[in-house]
Formats: sequence, C-alpha cells, structure tokens
Amino acid sequence: MQALDQLNKKLDMLLKKYAALEAENKRLKDSLAAQNKTVEALSKKLSSLEHGMVSVHLGKTVDNDDEKDNMRRQLDTVIAEIDKILNTLND
Repeated sequence: MQALDQLNKKLDMLLKKYAALEAENKRLKDSLAAQNKTVEALSKKLSSLEHGMVSVHLGKTVDNDDEKDNMRRQLDTVIAEIDKILNTLND
C-alpha cells in the first residue's frame, strides 16, 4: 500500500507540474501573439512613413549632390533604427 501511496503522490506532483507548464505555455503564446500584433502594427506604420517620405522626396527635389547624400544617410539611419526596434520586438 505504501508504494501505491508514493505513486499517487508522484502522479499528483506530475499533474500539478503539467498544469503549471500548460499555463505557462498559454501565457507565452498570448505574449507571442501580442508581440506579433505589435510588429505588424509597426510594419504598417513603417510602410506608411516610407510612403510619406517618398511623397516628400518627390515633392521636393534636391539640387545639390551633397544634400542628396546627406538625405540618404539620414534615411539609412532612420531605417536602421526602425529595423533595430523591430528586431528587438521579435526577440
């Protein structure tokens, strides 16, 4: 009988661990879903901003090559920062 009691205790312990792991799994899935929604929203915002930048760029022509290079560097910096943010959110 003592062996049966030990098995029952072990089974109860395993069932509790299983329930805890299931709860953690659900929490992690919910967190992942929320992060995916955030990433999707940020991607849409990025796309919108890129379209706006193109519109501004097309509306305003730059005569000087130095100004063009400066604008390119600034855009590259902004895009790199946005990529870092998106990568952080994905992790």
